[in-house]
Amino acid sequence: MGISGIFGKINIGKLNLFLEIPDEIYANTPTIFRIKLENKKSFFPTLLTKVEIFGKTGIFLFVDKKSEDSILIELNFNKRGIYKIEKIKICSVFPFNFFTRCKSIDKNLEIVVFPKPKPCNFITEEKGKKDKKGETSSKKTGFDEEIISIRDYKAGDPLKYINWKATAKTDKLKTKEMSSSSFKPVIIDFDSIEIKDIEKKLSCITYLITDFYKKKIPFGLKIKNNIFKPDLSKNHKIKLLKELARYGLET
Repeated sequence: MGISGIFGKINIGKLNLFLEIPDEIYANTPTIFRIKLENKKSFFPTLLTKVEIFGKTGIFLFVDKKSEDSILIELNFNKRGIYKIEKIKICSVFPFNFFTRCKSIDKNLEIVVFPKPKPCNFITEEKGKKDKKGETSSKKTGFDEEIISIRDYKAGDPLKYINWKATAKTDKLKTKEMSSSSFKPVIIDFDSIEIKDIEKKLSCITYLITDFYKKKIPFGLKIKNNIFKPDLSKNHKIKLLKELARYGLET
């Protein structure tokens, strides 16, 4: 019993734990997290170590001395909002399965869970009417997609789009004419979304933001007294989704 106690205590000693939090976590959507366990001991490995986070457990079978290992764990949050982790418990039955020994590692982590995206219609700031897509298809020519024809060169055409083979055949400068779609920036007005249920409205706006981002349509958001100008960066997307995750939860 004494030997078991000594080795059990050593086994869970000098450990550090890291939780890698994904950039995007949506309510009611299983999400994979990575847990990394660092064994800082100089002479002993760590064996049969269990980590529990929000009711889900992961097991490290063996982490060598002065080494680290990682495992994946799937978490699913029922509601949007802010979830805080102040401590993470580590337990082990090593060496003889007589007792379960545990210790807590202090952490100060915040997990932001976005509303679950759900398709819907919306009202744009610019048009003031319902618009399913928020996009304006254009038949104008441009220089960003597929070739639709070869035409005579015009002043101002980018040199990189000159078709040298066609130019050589005709002795005239020829330009590759490209098809394109132009998308007007969209501002989503929270108050103009005609959905009474707040959670459904937040899910609707989350869907619109993720959909505009995929389609490369610049998007902004008007919520409360704040106006976020249209942008198309991932940081902008995350910033707006965090606003939606925190909506109505401020104390």
